[in-house]
Amino acid sequence: MTASDTRLADPRPVYAASAAWVAELLAGVTSEQLALPTPCTEFDVRTLCTHLVGVADRSVALGEAGSIDGVSSLAEVFTAADFAARTESAKAAWADDAVLDRVMTVPWGQVQGRGILWAYTNEFLVHGWDLAVATGQAAEADQAVAEATAAVARVFIPAEIRTDPGVPFDTVVEPRADAGATERLANWAGHRSTGWV
Repeated sequence: MTASDTRLADPRPVYAASAAWVAELLAGVTSEQLALPTPCTEFDVRTLCTHLVGVADRSVALGEAGSIDGVSSLAEVFTAADFAARTESAKAAWADDAVLDRVMTVPWGQVQGRGILWAYTNEFLVHGWDLAVATGQAAEADQAVAEATAAVARVFIPAEIRTDPGVPFDTVVEPRADAGATERLANWAGHRSTGWV
């Protein structure tokens, strides 16, 4: 995403909806499941949970201060309540429309706020799918939310850039014929359904 993506729609409603879905998933994780693998091969269930809360922490930091300096992508606590509290703080931090148009520095460059919040919504949905299939929960978020996020992801995370070693997405996976919108979004991010659904 570039610093001037004003053509992007307001991501706040889909961010809120995706956060609510992830909070439900986190509430459904049991202590016995924390060591299980997930479709995101770098994370087991425990680490994936800490990462989801870490993304929420970064959402708050960017909305409040415009920076994620010192904010880890892996949180120390990772309950559904922790996640919900942080995403509520994020919604408050992003309530001012001006934050959407502010250019901020993130690991992938100088990006306008609205682009960052779309990226974090994508993280919630893709990793929410990972968490759901790893723990045996319903793995589809609201279809309209997933489809809106996928439309942005297809433009700003195109298949052609996946060969760049600096791009943290694997090759696009061809979705199953009956895959839902959230699974297709995860496939676009390079997460495989085989063995999980």
